[in-house]
Amino acid sequence: MSLGTPGDTADALVAGDSSTRELVGGGLSALSFAAFVVGLVALFQYVPVDTSVAGVSVATAIGGALTLVGVGVVALGAASYGGVFETEPGHTGGVLSAAFLGLLWFGVGGLVGAQTLGLSTAWPAAALATGGLGAGVALFAREDIGVTLSAGLFVLLSGLVVVTGLVGPGWSWDPAGFSVVVTGAVGVPVVALFAGLVGAWTAARVYGGFGAQGRQTGAYVLVTTNAAAMIALLGSIVGFIAVRGFGPMTEGVEYGLFWGPWTWFNPPLLDSWVVVEGPIVWFYWPFVMEGYSSLGGGIDGVLPAIVGTVWLVVGAVALAVPLGVGAAVFLTEYAEQGRFTALVEVSTNSLWSTPSIVYGLFGLAFFVPRLGNTNSILAGQLVLGFMLLPLVVITSRESLKSVPDEYRDASAALGVSKWETIKSVVLPASLPGVITGVILGIGRIAGETAPILLVTTSSPFPSEVAGVVEGGFRFTSAFPFVAVPDLNLVQSSSALPYQLFAVIGAGLGENLDFAWATALVLLLVVMSFYAVGIGSRIYFRRKLDQ
Repeated sequence: MSLGTPGDTADALVAGDSSTRELVGGGLSALSFAAFVVGLVALFQYVPVDTSVAGVSVATAIGGALTLVGVGVVALGAASYGGVFETEPGHTGGVLSAAFLGLLWFGVGGLVGAQTLGLSTAWPAAALATGGLGAGVALFAREDIGVTLSAGLFVLLSGLVVVTGLVGPGWSWDPAGFSVVVTGAVGVPVVALFAGLVGAWTAARVYGGFGAQGRQTGAYVLVTTNAAAMIALLGSIVGFIAVRGFGPMTEGVEYGLFWGPWTWFNPPLLDSWVVVEGPIVWFYWPFVMEGYSSLGGGIDGVLPAIVGTVWLVVGAVALAVPLGVGAAVFLTEYAEQGRFTALVEVSTNSLWSTPSIVYGLFGLAFFVPRLGNTNSILAGQLVLGFMLLPLVVITSRESLKSVPDEYRDASAALGVSKWETIKSVVLPASLPGVITGVILGIGRIAGETAPILLVTTSSPFPSEVAGVVEGGFRFTSAFPFVAVPDLNLVQSSSALPYQLFAVIGAGLGENLDFAWATALVLLLVVMSFYAVGIGSRIYFRRKLDQ
């Protein structure tokens, strides 16, 4: 039997302390993240704060979890300060951490001073005092005690406020001077979001043992939590719309399979018709296959608005993409990089950030008088195309710049002309980035309301689809022996975002089923454009990798 040396025993004790610290810190960080997620879910009322699970309300569970995290974080900081755990704290918590915690305590002091203590004019002094104290503790005390004390007390206070019912399901707040009432359905989730984020960040610093490793771990958890929150927020918004719009959107859907005629013809030598029959699939979706019924009979639909939206987006893309890519090629491959290109870059950035209502006013003043002095699809396509153009130029230029110069040099070494190099090498290599920019631009223009309202629409609830395509493809006896359909774009049309705006502004009260269904259809239309763009990007990227 062999005995370990004192050094081995000390290493084992340090390893055991570190594993305990990591276990407790990781558990508290996970518990804080869980409170953050529950708060986010409760904010969208998927799980209301007054819902009981095993006899415990969601609000009480959130408050209990935050209280436990606050106590645990303060205890871990004190244990590290007392040498119970092996850590490497810095002499200060850092300026950024102190500023962040000071801002939180500034808000706490301001709310308590103004709303609880009734300090009508002196609440800024209370806010500055608490904010300065919270920031000072984190800045001037050693990292393990300063950060954990300031952050832990904030989380502990948040948990106690919720678990004791001071901010609970039945709580409401009517701030003086504001025509708004904040209820517990909003207050409890907001407290959970802020306190959960602070608790997860602080516990992660404890998990990393403070110092550089702890700050890195805390930053990683903070960034990860924010990213997860953004994704969850997007999913919650889409889910919120889908839950409310799916029922009205799918109302009256009918489908079936029956036996019926496929085609029929009259043979030259027979006096009877020959009918070819077979199984026929029948599908009817009134909300997306019918227009709006002004008589109130049947189910109102949005087919004219869907068709109008598609025409607007297709026309805008057809205008902006060739012009934008061509301008980007000229500016990147031919023009000298100087004041002119710098001016164009500043101009395109400014145009992309210009409010859409400005584009709408420009279209109303410039395009509408020159296109029959009436609102039309063509005017909307031109306005949306000019809105999309700056983004196409910006993303195309960046994509062209990202193509390695080795591609151009290798092509030039083979004696290929510059235009052939651009056409056959540079443009194919930059297509994935160009398509990404177009996808982002479509997401904006497909949901625009102000320009469409000014230059495209007339009636917000049309019953018939705009007859853009007139006639059909047919053979003729005169040259060129074919007739193609005419495109009548100089006519007004509705669009999904404008129709949604009109429904909300029509004063329908609580009956907003049609609005939710329209919003869901708009999301599906935009996502279908996204799917086409993403599929095209994947296709060209695979061709590039071959």
